[in-house]
Amino acid sequence: MRSKIQNKYTKVQLAPNCFIVKSNTLHSNDFSADIAYGLSRKNKFIHSKYFYDKNGSYLFDKICDLPEYYLTKKEMQILSEINKGLLEHLDGHNMVVELGSGAATKTRHIFETLSLLHQRIEYYPIDISDIVRESSQRLQDEFDNLHITGIVDQYENGLDYIRDISGKKLIVFFGSSIGNFDHAEATEFLKKVNLAMNKGDLFLLGIDLVKNKEILERAYNDSEGITRQFNLNLLCRINDELGGNFDIDSFEHVAIYNLQANRIEMYLESKAEQQVSIQDLGMTINFRAGERICTEYSYKYTIPQIRTMAKKAGFQIKSIWTDKQDYFALALFSKEPKK
Repeated sequence: MRSKIQNKYTKVQLAPNCFIVKSNTLHSNDFSADIAYGLSRKNKFIHSKYFYDKNGSYLFDKICDLPEYYLTKKEMQILSEINKGLLEHLDGHNMVVELGSGAATKTRHIFETLSLLHQRIEYYPIDISDIVRESSQRLQDEFDNLHITGIVDQYENGLDYIRDISGKKLIVFFGSSIGNFDHAEATEFLKKVNLAMNKGDLFLLGIDLVKNKEILERAYNDSEGITRQFNLNLLCRINDELGGNFDIDSFEHVAIYNLQANRIEMYLESKAEQQVSIQDLGMTINFRAGERICTEYSYKYTIPQIRTMAKKAGFQIKSIWTDKQDYFALALFSKEPKK
C-alpha cells in the first residue's frame, strides 16, 4: 500500500525493474520565482542547484575529467581503495539512496561492493533533474541485480519518500555538494538526512578539504574554459526558459578562494553597464560595470570541522577516509542511538 507521501508522486515504469516517481508538486515556476527573487536583490544571486539542466549536467561531466579538477579523481581514488573497509560496516545493507545522483558514475563502486553481499540491490537515486531517468536506464543495462526507483524531486522530499521503506539503507551524497551550504545550513541539512534514517542505516558523505589557494582556484578556473561555460549556462537557461535577453558575451566567469571563509566563490560579472530584460518575469535589470551575480559558494572543511558537524547533526562517525594528499574525504556516519 502506498503511503500518503508516496501518493504525492506519479510513478512510471521504464523497464521491468526500473521505475521513475516524479513529484506532483515540483513545478517549473520554482525556477521563475527563484530567479525573480535572486536577481532583484541588491547582492544578486542564482541558486547553484540551477546549474544542472541537461546542458549543465553535460558540462559538469566534462569538468570532472579536467586535469585541474582534482575532486572527482580523488573521490574515485578513495572509493576504489575502501572496498574492504566499507564491507566491514555493511551488514544487510541492500538499499542505496543517492542524493544528487546525476550520471551515478561513482555509485558504481558501491554497487560492485554490495554485489559481493547481495543478489538484489534496491537503488533510489534522488535528483531534481530528469537526468535521473536517463542514468537509471543506463544502470539497468549494466547491473542485472539492480531494482531502481528514481525520485525526481528536491532532496528533502525524496528523503521523506524513502524514510518508511523497510530495509537497511546506505545513503550516499558524493561530490562536494555539502559545501554549497554554509556551515549552519550544512548542519541543518545533515539533521534532515539523520531524520530519514533508521537504526542500522549508514550515510556516506563526500567532503572537499581545505588546501592550497592556488590548487583550489585552478580547479574552478580551468584552462579549457569549461567551468566558464558551465557558469554562463545559467544565463542561457534564463534566456531559453524565461524569455531573457542576456548577452552572454557581456558577462565573465569569476572564481576566487576566500581564505577567511575557506570557500570558493563563483560569480558572473558584468563587463559593462547594461540593461537586461526577462520577458516571462516582467523584469528589467540594470547592471553596473563590474557588478556580480553570485552563483556558488563551495565551502572547504578540515577533519575537526567534519567531526564537529557530524556530532551536531546527531551522527556517530564510523570512519573517515582521505586520499594520500588529503585533498578530499569520504566520511561514513551512523545514526546516534537515542539516549
